[in-house]
Amino acid sequence: MKFKDHLKTEQIKQLGKMGKKKKRKKQQPKKEKVDWINIMGMDRDRFGRGRGGALRRK
Repeated sequence: MKFKDHLKTEQIKQLGKMGKKKKRKKQQPKKEKVDWINIMGMDRDRFGRGRGGALRRK
């Protein structure tokens, strides 16, 4: 005998409601909040020491 056979009709209805699961949607990839190009300095001016120790733009 199954567990279901020992329950009353009301309890079977409650059990059926508990067993229903919602369908999950596929998770979309999250958008990055960090701008890596800006952090890595690819859009910035680069400076280096030239002759005589002065800073110059590259």
